[in-house]
Amino acid sequence: MVKKNYEWADGAVLEDHTRQKLKILREYFSDYLSVRCKLPQQEKFRMAIIDGFSGGGRYKCGSAGSPVVFVEELRTFAEQVNIKRAADGMAPIALECLLILNDEARDTVELLKTHVAPLEAEIKTNVSSLHLKVEYLNKQFEQAYPDIVDLLLRGRYTNVLFNLDQCGHKHVSINTLLNILHTYTSAEIFLTFAIQSLIAFLEKSNPTKLTAQLAQLGLSQSDLLSLQGAMNREAWLGAAERIVFDHFGNCAPYVSPFSIHNPTGWRYWLIHFANSYRARQVYNNVLHQNSSAQAHFGRSGLNMLSYNPAHNDGRLYLFDTTGRDRARSQLLEDIPRLVSDSGDAIGVADFYSSIYNKTPAHTDDIHSAIIDNPDIEVITPKGGERRKANTISVDDILKLKGQKSFFPIFFNTGEPEKP
Repeated sequence: MVKKNYEWADGAVLEDHTRQKLKILREYFSDYLSVRCKLPQQEKFRMAIIDGFSGGGRYKCGSAGSPVVFVEELRTFAEQVNIKRAADGMAPIALECLLILNDEARDTVELLKTHVAPLEAEIKTNVSSLHLKVEYLNKQFEQAYPDIVDLLLRGRYTNVLFNLDQCGHKHVSINTLLNILHTYTSAEIFLTFAIQSLIAFLEKSNPTKLTAQLAQLGLSQSDLLSLQGAMNREAWLGAAERIVFDHFGNCAPYVSPFSIHNPTGWRYWLIHFANSYRARQVYNNVLHQNSSAQAHFGRSGLNMLSYNPAHNDGRLYLFDTTGRDRARSQLLEDIPRLVSDSGDAIGVADFYSSIYNKTPAHTDDIHSAIIDNPDIEVITPKGGERRKANTISVDDILKLKGQKSFFPIFFNTGEPEKP
């Protein structure tokens, strides 16, 4: 989380939940660049990164804070991508990046400059394919946002990535999140907050809605307060995740409401917002590369929050081997059900669009469940049939086979889904 001013000046301590978050951020950003720069015909990629609560750049132990993570990954990628493109017979690609760094504490911004400026100068000298421009702002984020919008407008940036690692909950409004995601077609946001702050905010700002949310979970506010005393209980995670998703779920087509996993309890949330299913697909895969860094409570198939709390049919999912085994089992039932809801066939691109706001599953597990499914066949654009999971393409069609052994699942609507 964002440190207080004096902590950055004296040397901010890197806490475990922040270490996990930064590792996910680094790996996701690396994959983001790879996905966005893969077209053979592409010769330039332009983007803006906005770190709204940037901090001082490095922790007391020397580990990189988020601004330095972004710069380091940009530099590494700019060098490596053109080596690979040359080997593949592709034209080189140039990267143009506007990096906007904001912190409300002036001394923190001055400290940040001492960490970023040398990296920026070295890139200018040695990495000709990366054009990096850094802008510093010194305001509370909501006050800085109009300045950020002006910089993006003047530079005509459409690919934007916001990292909003706020303290508490109130420093970023939902209206600002909506504005970002509706203004920029290719926008993504990472939002960090403490769950206690969100619940305290809801108790004051919209107690009626919070009461209704809890009632849906079979809980009262007194139940919630008792759970807060034991945040390491899975029941707490399940209740909190549903509240988070209900609060933020309408901000973007794809919202990942997963908490940062901590043995002492689920107190911090790292939410990823995206307008594209491909972004959520990549994010899910990164979480599986970092198993136990984030946590989900519910189902692990295609309907992750559709469990019934009264039946105790939710399960803890830590993006690990055990969770993936359970996910593959659920996916074998969920996928033909979804195809049937569409008729008897659905394009893979439409299938992806419909599932990725509802599942924590890894792409490989989804593809394996498709190929291994006795009721599904994968038809290529030329009419052939896919036989291997790693060959499935967005241009393919998922189609129900003639003998549909799963149909009793659909008619037995009175039974709860198996976790």
